[in-house]
Amino acid sequence: MSISNTGRTIDAIWRIESPKLIAGLTRMVRDVGLAEDLAQDALVIALERWPETGIPDNPGAWLMTTAKRRAIDLLRRNKLRDRKYEELTRSAEWYTEEDMDRQLDGEIGDDLLRLIFMTCHPVLSQDARVALTLRLLCGLTTDEIARSFLAAEATIAQRIVRAKRTLSAKKVPFEVPVGEELKERMAAVLEVIYLMFNEGYSATAGENWVRPLLCQEALRLGRMLAEIAPAEPEAHGLVALLEIQSSRLKTRVGPDGEPILLMDQNRAKWDQLLIRRGLAALDRCQQLGKPYGPYALQAAIAACHAKAMSPGETDWVRIAALYEALSRAMPSPIVELNRAVAIAMAFGPDFGLQIVDELNNEPSLSTYHLLPSVRGDLLYKLDRFEEARLEFERAASLTRNNRERELLLARASECMDKK
Repeated sequence: MSISNTGRTIDAIWRIESPKLIAGLTRMVRDVGLAEDLAQDALVIALERWPETGIPDNPGAWLMTTAKRRAIDLLRRNKLRDRKYEELTRSAEWYTEEDMDRQLDGEIGDDLLRLIFMTCHPVLSQDARVALTLRLLCGLTTDEIARSFLAAEATIAQRIVRAKRTLSAKKVPFEVPVGEELKERMAAVLEVIYLMFNEGYSATAGENWVRPLLCQEALRLGRMLAEIAPAEPEAHGLVALLEIQSSRLKTRVGPDGEPILLMDQNRAKWDQLLIRRGLAALDRCQQLGKPYGPYALQAAIAACHAKAMSPGETDWVRIAALYEALSRAMPSPIVELNRAVAIAMAFGPDFGLQIVDELNNEPSLSTYHLLPSVRGDLLYKLDRFEEARLEFERAASLTRNNRERELLLARASECMDKK
């Protein structure tokens, strides 16, 4: 394997393993900032050694063992209390491959949920909680997080640094809370799992359009959360949304990794078990007798697609109505953009274009690639091909995902052929 290929492989391994690594280290050292530093140290060592020695059979176990050794070395250097050092040493057993395989679905999996609750503590602002957790659990860069927030990169970087310092200074416990404290953190935890799934479903940057393992991890955490809080409607609403969206994952990319849009997917290959699980979770949400929240509304939209055997059978009028309700429950320019797509499908592209044109003056969407992408699609349907081409090219210049860029440039090329 060449050095460049090894580097790409290590990067992929890091994206998969870093959340588990940071969660396990946080349980040990009780400091999320220190845990991230130790994990990064292990990555640096891997980058130095693996190109020469080859990637180990279980890279996650290798990284965990290396990071734990760094933790013990750090404690020795800092001359922490003997009791604390002995306690850590007793818990710092070296992982074999078999140990790691067992722990991935057990204690370490639980640690991921504890980490989310720790970083979603009310001592932090809502935005800080979400930004920090996306950094630690999804491995997103500050630039990628800034794009999801529609905020400046420097603002997000400062927010993350301050959040880690606050958690350390306040000695926030590494645990899943109960009672009222659980309710206080629920909204932030739901948002984090939702954004984690979204990053896997449509990757912000890189060579791959989807990151299925990240989607699977978000879905697993969502299911755990719904079990912990069975009376929370939005926990079931979120699970319903993630189950139904997950049913499409295998049809979102072609044989060569190229994106396949919703209307072009082979619906016969959608996972019917996941769809049934999603619809059942939506039923549980409804049985709690409270109005649908943002996640349940999005799940209801996803259910409309899941129930349609073909694109032509989709109930776009209902979807447009659900987006109208969502825009009231969760006002957002992005929700409004999605509503414009639904309006266009239900009543014609002219109506959708009117809404999109109003969003052109929205500052937070000035670098959001899906705005010109949607506008290009609507113009294409109105046979305004030259205008559509310019919009697709602008969208391609804004996206950070290589697969999506290729798709948008292909759409622009189609417009040239139509002229």
